[in-house]
Formats: sequence, structure tokens, C-alpha cells
Amino acid sequence: MQPPNPAWPGQPPNPAWPGQPPNPAWPGQPANPAWPGQPAMSAWPGQPNQPAQATWPGQPGQPGAPGWPGPVPQTAPYGVPEPPKPLTVPYELPLVNGAHNKMLVTINGEVQPNAKLITIDMKKGNDIALHLNPRFDERGKQVIVRNSLIGNGWGREERQIPSFPFVKGKPFELKILCTDTEFKVAVNKSHLLEYKHRIRELNQINALRIYNDVTLRSVNVETLA
Repeated sequence: MQPPNPAWPGQPPNPAWPGQPPNPAWPGQPANPAWPGQPAMSAWPGQPNQPAQATWPGQPGQPGAPGWPGPVPQTAPYGVPEPPKPLTVPYELPLVNGAHNKMLVTINGEVQPNAKLITIDMKKGNDIALHLNPRFDERGKQVIVRNSLIGNGWGREERQIPSFPFVKGKPFELKILCTDTEFKVAVNKSHLLEYKHRIRELNQINALRIYNDVTLRSVNVETLA
């Protein structure tokens, strides 16, 4: 078992995930950097500040039309694309260059109202380097199971968590940071857990798969500076 809030590479003990005061932030970042899209604060590595926009880009606010009872429903202005549709689940994303140090996966989704479980797998062929499995009702308990599948055999489960951050019917943001020694997981900008690598050939981890009771909005993979 790992101590809570382990240090990030090159950082003193107890650093936080981005945007969490009062601890230091990600490697190479000033104290208290903002998450993407937060105004008046520094952004992610290599990203400019992104002030929040109340309306569609270039469009003024749209108050209710006079004489109509209550607010008027808003539609996308002509020529502006509709918001993206949810991704198809099961969802699989090839990792062309494999996993590597400072690779960050960001998953935005919504827990389905009657969810029983969500599954996120980092795969190496038929093996699974990281099996991340939030369960909403396992004999009356909420747990997040972590494990690896190597040669058709599951290893020892890891279950200990400080809290269960997922709520049925609510959106979430989940981040998985790969380092040379482990995966670090944060949910809704709060560090949750770490999982030591059992499959060490990181460059052979070639796919990310997400399935079960989740509505998936976006998945992004990037390398931190």
C-alpha cells in the first residue's frame, strides 16, 4: 500500500494535482496552476490562458424575447456546430506510441443513473496493464477495484481508497497519469490513488478501452512537458 498523496517526479512530499492549493503542482509548473479553461490563472503546460465564455464564440447573450412567458429556448446560431455527441460505448482508443512517462489520459463522462459499474482498461494485447473498475453496489458497498491481467490470469486486487468520488447521474472528469513506476489517478481534480506497474513494458501498452455504465463525452491523450 502506498502512502497518501505521493510526490510527483522531482517534487517534495505531498504535492497536489493541478489546481489544488496549497501544495506544489505538476512538474515544472508554478504553484497553484489552473485546470484548462479557468480564467485569471496559468494554464496547463504549453496552453495559453483560456477565459471562460458565457455564450457561443462571437455570439451575444440571448435574453428571453419580450412577450413570451418565461425564457425562450436557445438554439445554436446558424453556422455554429452543435455540441459533440457522446462517444460510442464500448469505446477503444489505440495508443500508437504506447504508454510512457508523463502520458496523461483525460476522460470526461457521466455516470448513468442506474449504473452498476464502470470499467477502464489499459491494454497490452490480450493482457491488461491497468484494470480500473468502480463498482456502485458490491454487496452494499461502493468500491474501486484495480488489478492486472497477465497471461489469462488476474493478479491481486487493490481496493483501498480514501473516498468514492462517482455519483450516479452526475458528470465526472477522470485523469490517469503514467509515470516510470506507476499510474496515478485523479477524479474531479482531486488525487485518488496510485497503482504500481505490474506490466513494465510501457511502450507495448497499445489501447485504452472504456465500457459498461457510462456516457462518454470526450477522451484526450497528451504528454506533459
